[in-house]
Amino acid sequence: MIHIGIDQHKRYSQLHAINDNGEVVFNGRVNNSLEEFTQLRNLFSDEPIQSVVEASRTWVVYDLLEKLGFNPKVANPLKVKAIAEAQIKTDTIDAQTLTKLLKADIIPEVHVADKETRRVKNILRQRTWLVKNQTAIKNRIYSIIDRNHISCDIGVANIFGVHGRCFLDTVAKELSASESQLLQENIKLLDVIGLHVKAVNKLLKEELHLTEDIKICKSLPGIGEVFGPTIALEIWDVKRFSSQDKLAGYAGLSPTTYSSGGKTYHGKLFWQCNKLLRYAFCEAAWSAIRSSVYFRSFYARLKKRVGSQKAIVATARKLCEITWHCLKEKRPYEERVYKRRDFKEVKEKHFKVCQSRCSATSL
Repeated sequence: MIHIGIDQHKRYSQLHAINDNGEVVFNGRVNNSLEEFTQLRNLFSDEPIQSVVEASRTWVVYDLLEKLGFNPKVANPLKVKAIAEAQIKTDTIDAQTLTKLLKADIIPEVHVADKETRRVKNILRQRTWLVKNQTAIKNRIYSIIDRNHISCDIGVANIFGVHGRCFLDTVAKELSASESQLLQENIKLLDVIGLHVKAVNKLLKEELHLTEDIKICKSLPGIGEVFGPTIALEIWDVKRFSSQDKLAGYAGLSPTTYSSGGKTYHGKLFWQCNKLLRYAFCEAAWSAIRSSVYFRSFYARLKKRVGSQKAIVATARKLCEITWHCLKEKRPYEERVYKRRDFKEVKEKHFKVCQSRCSATSL
């Protein structure tokens, strides 16, 4: 067996390969091209190969390794650093470290979906990126209107609709030359992005195939035609998460915790997470509190105590946990009445349990 550690860069990769006896059989730089990786594969044509590459922004090297039969694994860079951190860092040392961890079978692996799923996820992520930019441009238009002391109270719910655009055209004529130009440029950008969003939506309908998990996610309140596939594909296989807390941590909906000396502090949310999944659950939570009595009651109770922002994050986590249960049990969401457990009732129940245990011990 040949074990290959790969330190990936944009145009080239540093490779370090050893056999089962620990002997170095290759150590050098290879360009990230099909031709050079094919030549490398031919050097070890008679022996099985396994390789490892750290997670990065692209799948260029991973796709080459998978195509040529290198049996690649994807390592978590932060966990690799925690396991084997060196005082001196070079490309060669990084590749050697990955090789040793691979041979010892202690690579902290990252889940990798199949190529078809990654392709559809790229379409969904493109749409999310476009919508975020669309929202940013709308906010800039609102900023221009506000700083020029123009009221938007014109009896139109959406100033970016058909009637609202007439209002914006009128405003552009009343502003100064510079402000009018800025407003018109932002409106043009908004129109262009709107066309791209429509094109991506059309592509998504053609490429996306409804699976059972997507249908289950779409049954939850606040999760519709876009967030349903996004959440289902980002989770991919709910069996990867042993509990609802694991999924919440992966989605970045769990707070950081510092506990020492009998004191516990909860801080900000996990920064190392699937940010798209957190975005989807948080945005869906705002819709859920408007369409579901259960989530509206849950949000309203927390809002009085911790404020709207923390309450919506807690609602997003609740939505995430219910999603885990629905996917694990392969059933659609069922709306239920929200019941807050009374503290006195819980305390009495706990007292009865403790009393029964004491009675059993005395016997």
